[in-house]
Amino acid sequence: MTKPVGPYTPVMRVGDWVICSGQIALKDGALHGDSVGDQVTQALANMAGLLDSQGASMSDVVKTTVFLTDMDDYTEMNDAYIAAFGDHRPTRSAIAVAALPLGARVEIEAWANTGDN
Repeated sequence: MTKPVGPYTPVMRVGDWVICSGQIALKDGALHGDSVGDQVTQALANMAGLLDSQGASMSDVVKTTVFLTDMDDYTEMNDAYIAAFGDHRPTRSAIAVAALPLGARVEIEAWANTGDN
């Protein structure tokens, strides 16, 4: 699990819910990937690791929020996002922001549910 860049818990389980804080493309303590697609891929790999630590998986994700520093990157983000989630399509919001930690171009948070729905 990647060490958080601030004073927060990166993942928390509350009953059947697993909440992942916003993930950026950290790998080996540094920002990984120059393109938005590479950063999305790494951020979602980090998220998958957090989910796994709580007995959940990407297929349990029901809601994500994607923060982008440039909405012109929306299509490239979508391509990498689809590659990570496959046919699973959680609900999602995409929001433009002025800046993200460590100069990241994208940050993604998620809510997952491991109960029988």
